[in-house]
Amino acid sequence: MTTPGSDVACGDDEPDEGGRPERGRRIDAAAVLSFVLLGFWVTARFWANPAAGVRDNRTDQAQFQWMMAHGARVVTDFAYPFASDRMNVPDGVNLMANTSVLSISLPMAPVTVLFGPRTAFLVFLTAGMIATGVAWYFLLSRVLIHSRGPAWLGAGFCAFAPAMVSHANAHPNIVSQFVVPLIIWRTLRLAEPGRWLRNGLLLGLVIVWQAFLNLEILLMTAIGVGVVVSAVALGRPELRRAARPFGAGLGVAAVVAGVLLAYPLYVQLFGPGAYQGLSRLIRGYRTDLASFVAWSRESLAGDARSSAHLVKNATEENAFFGWPLAVGVVALVWWLRRNVVVLGLAAVGVVFALFSLGREIRFDGRDTGIPGPWAVLEKLPILHSVVPTRWSLALTPIVGILLALGAEHTRVLSRRHPGARRQIRFATATVLAMALLPLLPTPLPAVRLDPIPAFVTSGAWRPYVAGGHSVVTLPLPDTDYADPLRWAAETRLDMPLARGYFLYPDTRPGAGRVALFTAPPRPTSTFFITIRRTGGVPPITPQDRVAAVDDLRYWRAGVVVLDPRLRQADALRRGMTELTGVEPALTGGMWAWDVRPLVA
Repeated sequence: MTTPGSDVACGDDEPDEGGRPERGRRIDAAAVLSFVLLGFWVTARFWANPAAGVRDNRTDQAQFQWMMAHGARVVTDFAYPFASDRMNVPDGVNLMANTSVLSISLPMAPVTVLFGPRTAFLVFLTAGMIATGVAWYFLLSRVLIHSRGPAWLGAGFCAFAPAMVSHANAHPNIVSQFVVPLIIWRTLRLAEPGRWLRNGLLLGLVIVWQAFLNLEILLMTAIGVGVVVSAVALGRPELRRAARPFGAGLGVAAVVAGVLLAYPLYVQLFGPGAYQGLSRLIRGYRTDLASFVAWSRESLAGDARSSAHLVKNATEENAFFGWPLAVGVVALVWWLRRNVVVLGLAAVGVVFALFSLGREIRFDGRDTGIPGPWAVLEKLPILHSVVPTRWSLALTPIVGILLALGAEHTRVLSRRHPGARRQIRFATATVLAMALLPLLPTPLPAVRLDPIPAFVTSGAWRPYVAGGHSVVTLPLPDTDYADPLRWAAETRLDMPLARGYFLYPDTRPGAGRVALFTAPPRPTSTFFITIRRTGGVPPITPQDRVAAVDDLRYWRAGVVVLDPRLRQADALRRGMTELTGVEPALTGGMWAWDVRPLVA
C-alpha cells in the first residue's frame, strides 16, 4: 500500500525499471549479493587469518568482544543486563553508560557461546555493514524512490562510504545502521489513515532497538527525520491532512519507547557509574574543515600520510568525501532545489556539518581561532555526551539519499527525452565515476594478535579468584592496554578483572564526574603507568608499599599477572616484586604473584 509519505522523495510517477516481477527479484538478489561481497571485502583480512585483529583499534575490539560475552552471559546465566561486576572490581561498570549493544549481543548469544567472542564480534561487524546496505536498498527502492538502480547506488554509499569503513575499525555499533531505514520507514507509515495505533507501536519498538545499539545514531536520526518531515509538510500542503494520524501514531511511539526505556535510561543517567558528559579532550574531537574534500585512508584514492593530520585517529574519518563528490553534492542540491525533500536534507546536512566543526574551527590540521557553533551547545545535557565530529558521520546517509534522488532524476529525464538518452546516461556515468570510484573501500588493515595465554585458557586463574577475588593485570587495563578484556571474554567473563577499559565518572574533587576511559587513578595504577611509559622503575617509598597493599585490598586481588611478551615486561616485573616483596612464578606462560596473603 502506498502511504501519503511513501513517494515524498521522488515526486515522479515513472514505473519501476525492474519490469516483470521475476526480473525485479533478480535485481534485488544481485543488490543484496553485492553488499555481501563488499562486507566481506572490507573485513577480508580478519576472516582469512584467525589470529588477526583490527590494527588501528585493538582496544575497542577487545571491549566489544567483552560486550558480546556479557550478552551471552545474560542469556545463559540470567545476569543483570545493564551493569556488570565482572570488570572494575569492586565497583563494577554501568553498561548502559557504555556501548553494551544489548540489541545485538543478546540475539547473538548462540554465536558467542558456540564460536567464541572473536567470531561473534566479526559477524557483528561484517553483517552490520551488509544489513545496513540491504535495509537502505529496500527503503529507497520500495518507499522513497521506487527504482532499484538508484536505490542500489544510494544504499551502497550509505553502507560503505569512507566514514562507515573508517568506523569499521572496531566500531560495529556505528556501522550497524540498519535500524535507521526502519525508523524512517515506520515514521512515514504514521501518515497512513486508520492504523495510528499499530504504526505507532512498531515505530516505538524500532526506536527501542536502536537505543540499545547506539544512542548517538538515534539522536541524529531523530533530528534529521524531524527536519525533513517538517520540510515536506510545509512544502506539500496536500499532505497536511495526514497530520492527525501522524501525530497520534507519534504519540503512541513516544509512550511505547518511553515506557520500555525508562528504567534503562535511569540506570544510564543516574545509576552507579553514571557520568556527566565526556571529557573536554574527547569533546575536542572535531571535523577538520579540509577533510570534507580529502580522501580517506581506507579508500582507493587515499593513504594514511595525507589524512593523518586531519583526524585524531583512523576510526574518526567521518567526512572525507573527496572534492569531486563534495562539489557534485552541492551541484546536485542546486539542480534539485525544487524538491522539498532535497531542501530538507540539505538543511540537515548543513546543520550537522557545522556542529561537527566543534568549539573551534580547524583547517588543514591547524586551529583557526574561529569559534564554531558547537561552542554554545557542548555543555547542554545529552549533547555533552556527543563526540562533535560524529555529526559529520550523519552526512553519509544524507549524501546517499541525494545520490539516489539524482540518479533517479536522470533516469526519468532519459525516458522523457529518448533522443538525448545516450548523452544523459554517458554524462551521469562519467560524473558518478569521477565522484565515487576514488572512494571505493579497500580491506581494513589487520595485525596479528598475541595468542591468549595458557594461564587464561587452562583455567589456572580459577583458584585465585575463589571467594570473590579478582585478577589484577600489569599494566592495569585502560585505553592503551585492553588485552585483559579479550582474555576475560574467552572465559565467558568468569574471570573478574580489576579496573578495565570503559567509560566511568571521574570522582576526584573538582572533576565534575566527566567520563574517563577507565576507573579513576589509584596510586598503584599510576605507578605502573609510569613504568610502562618510561620503561624504568621509579623510586619506591614505604608509603608506596602501604598504598599498594591498600589498592590490592580495594581490588580484592587474588593474583597479579603479567604477560612477559610486553615490551616493558622486565621493568613491570621488577616494579611489582619490589613494591610488594612477593616473588612471582611463571605459570601458564605468565608471571603470577599470589597476593592473597597480602589482602587477607
